Amino acid sequence: MEQRRKERLDRGVKVRSDGLYALMSWRELSYLTLPRLVLILGIIVLPFVMPNMYWQRVISIVCIYALLALSFDFLAHFLGLVSLGGAFLIGVGGYISAILNTTFGLSPFVTIPIATIVGAAVCTLLLFPCLPLRGVYFAIVTLMYPLALKRVIEALDLFGGTNGILGVDSFPNSWVEQYFVIAMVLLFLFGTRRLVNTDLGLVFRAVKDNDQAVKASGMSITYYKAIAVFIASGMGCLGGACIVHIFMWSGISLFALDFSIIPIAATVIGGGGTLVGPVLGAFILVPISELLREFGTLRIVFYSLALMAFIVFRSEGIMVYGERKYHQFERWVKV
Repeated sequence: MEQRRKERLDRGVKVRSDGLYALMSWRELSYLTLPRLVLILGIIVLPFVMPNMYWQRVISIVCIYALLALSFDFLAHFLGLVSLGGAFLIGVGGYISAILNTTFGLSPFVTIPIATIVGAAVCTLLLFPCLPLRGVYFAIVTLMYPLALKRVIEALDLFGGTNGILGVDSFPNSWVEQYFVIAMVLLFLFGTRRLVNTDLGLVFRAVKDNDQAVKASGMSITYYKAIAVFIASGMGCLGGACIVHIFMWSGISLFALDFSIIPIAATVIGGGGTLVGPVLGAFILVPISELLREFGTLRIVFYSLALMAFIVFRSEGIMVYGERKYHQFERWVKV
């Protein structure tokens, strides 16, 4: 009688580390690529399964929050810089894109990349004096920026003041809008994942774990922090540049604290340090928030309860838990 025993699916696939594999068959290749394909295809087909235009627009907003969550996770878990300035990034990118569009008549596909790069440079320059700070001190400074800029614009009546900048051009159509922001999320997700596994990513981790050792090696800690802040700021400014063309308006509401709080909640729910976890958390949290919109500010109660539940019962996040369970799947093999 043929004897069989259970064996984990990843047996024979992982050789030296989680990032180095020896592939012997199509089965093993599919085992590694299946989660990525499910993620990519799932996001791509979302606009087709939404019941109406309202929920298709929600998908675009979810992608904006996903970019912010990815930016937060990148800084927090690979540099040790906890940023509460998501609203700051959104506001800077949004205002730059709106000004370029309304003043110079540039197309959204020109203003968005310019706002992303210039906005990232502006944010990095403003945050540069704060780079030596860590922990709660850096977080407090980043939180103050959107609050201060909001009051300055309102008090001095800059950029339209409380009325904002009207007449911003929209995307050519809703499909272009949705798939542009979806493409940006996927591009930054896999690009950032690739970056953290390069030599530069190793330096980022070293800065987080032991910055004095990096300094003793003759490398500038501030320089590498500035690079990381520029990359993270670019993601947030891209989201801000997109959102003004989605709503065809730019105003002080871009500095709303929701852009700072929801990405953190999405990171906690999805799983910090995984990069894809915060994106997954945004795709879970934001639609549920839209369903609870009729309850007004009571939605904050939901955020609080969700965060408490995940911190107490599943502090690792959905992604880490799901990845562990996926690698524990077993199959029957011949002895």
